[in-house]
Amino acid sequence: MWADSESQTDYLNYSEVSEMICDMVCDDAMLPISLGVYGTWGVGKSSILQLIGKQLEADKRNLVVPFDAWLYQDFDEAKSALMTVIAKSVYEAAPETLKEKAANFYRRVNKLKVLGIAADVGAFFAGVPTLGMFAKAAGAAGDMWDGTSDEEDITAVREAAAEAEKRTTGLLKPKEKRNAPEEIVAFRKDFSELLSKLDRRLVVFVDNLDRCLPPNAISTLEAMRLFLFLPKTAFIVAADEDMVRLAVAKHFKDPGDRHITDYLDKLIQVPLRVPRLGLQEVRAYLFMLAAARSDVEPAKVEDLRTFLIEKLRRSWSDEAPFDVDQAAAKLGIPVDHELRRTLETMDRLADLLAHSNQVNGNPRIVKRLLNVVRMRASVARRRGMALDESIIAKLALFERCTGEDAIRTLNAMISSAPAGKAPTLTELEAIPDAVPPDRLPKDWQQYADFVLDWLKLHPPLGGLDLRPAVYLSRETMPIRVSIQRLSEKTRKAIEILLKTAIATSPASKAAIDDIEPSEVGDAMDEIIAAMKRNPDWSKLRPDFRGAHLLATKDKIAHDKLVAFIKSLPKTPRWMATMMKGDGNKSAGSKG
Repeated sequence: MWADSESQTDYLNYSEVSEMICDMVCDDAMLPISLGVYGTWGVGKSSILQLIGKQLEADKRNLVVPFDAWLYQDFDEAKSALMTVIAKSVYEAAPETLKEKAANFYRRVNKLKVLGIAADVGAFFAGVPTLGMFAKAAGAAGDMWDGTSDEEDITAVREAAAEAEKRTTGLLKPKEKRNAPEEIVAFRKDFSELLSKLDRRLVVFVDNLDRCLPPNAISTLEAMRLFLFLPKTAFIVAADEDMVRLAVAKHFKDPGDRHITDYLDKLIQVPLRVPRLGLQEVRAYLFMLAAARSDVEPAKVEDLRTFLIEKLRRSWSDEAPFDVDQAAAKLGIPVDHELRRTLETMDRLADLLAHSNQVNGNPRIVKRLLNVVRMRASVARRRGMALDESIIAKLALFERCTGEDAIRTLNAMISSAPAGKAPTLTELEAIPDAVPPDRLPKDWQQYADFVLDWLKLHPPLGGLDLRPAVYLSRETMPIRVSIQRLSEKTRKAIEILLKTAIATSPASKAAIDDIEPSEVGDAMDEIIAAMKRNPDWSKLRPDFRGAHLLATKDKIAHDKLVAFIKSLPKTPRWMATMMKGDGNKSAGSKG
């Protein structure tokens, strides 16, 4: 499995972007500067920040301050949070000779925060609703004015006044001016002098801005303005530009595209977009994910990474792309090594992962898809299912790139086929040229471009018993494509099976025929859940008799019933006798 988080190791040649940004930040002639690292969810913006930070922190002249806007949005007012994080970082980095000056700057930040508190207090006494404690006090003041107050209202007003006094004590001298513009000028002056004496560049990373609610996103951008264009400062903002534009539009009441662009251009001087991954980048990423999780020694994995990055940087030339043989050679693995087979599977998946609309080479989606494959492969091994990882991967890709109706059709096709070998798949895969879209099942036709490529993807699925794979997908299906509610026919069939009087019951046999092929496993789950409510197994019961009938018609249902029996503290003799020999009978034509 692979962690769904940013990385400090470059698998995608993102170091080209990070190095370019570092060059600008480390050029004092370019400072002050603000840069935007733009890209959609999951493309690697945070990973690029990690790469930039790793390179900048190697030079002690840089003071890197990470700020996760999303992390702070529920704990502090956005402007205050950014100012406080920067002030605290500067104070901690200051040598003893500058500690007092850094402390003064910290106090200056608190003064600006106090001005905000003072505004709340003023609004409260003016009868304007405010947030938090002052909102409560404002309500209490209203009650007092109306003559409906009680002891709790009086206490709320006193607490608010005491809190305001407490939070301003020691921050402002009695005769000190509280004029906000003057404080901002003084703030910028103190900050400039402090940075000059520190003789360090201040580089602030603002990440996850696009995850914030619009007011918090705008407050963070507005707070940046206090620090922008001061000597030796750089801001690097990682965000989805479209999401930030929406926040600006909502905050300023739909000002128009030109005004939104002007607003962002004033805050972000140099916009850079995370490059979209092409086929070769996806191949390299898949190879490295496989190698990084193997038992190959780290030095050889690093050799492969360096080799792939160099190949990607020369992809503009006529040089042939890398292949599995070269990757295997760098890793020092033989032809029959399991990792080599994994690399071959990754190589076959790369084209669809790079070009499918539902994936588009997005690194996070790729990683999540591979985690689903690994999870299912692990379950398959534990349960003795003879399923190759490439088969699991192909079916997982179908789930990711189509809709629930298409997935349900595929599962039904497999479940209703003799021995789980869907003839439709065999027929479609046998067509030598492009399959006409109208030959596809109806629910697949809207995804024709993907499905036609998917059918060509190795390995072919026609002629394989895919029932275990369908079972796995249901057990480990992502939430996006969770199992739908059972059909009316299947629910009625379950009711009949739970009341099976005799093994030859015509009603029960007819009920089994009425169960939707794709819902047989779910039906057995429901029957087992009902049986668990009664722990008395001293004699044969109607519900078990119905479960046994269903198990003789379907291998997956049989395996579920066997697993349930094994979970019992003690297996009754009649139950063991009844199940004996069912292993062969259960591979019947209905699945």
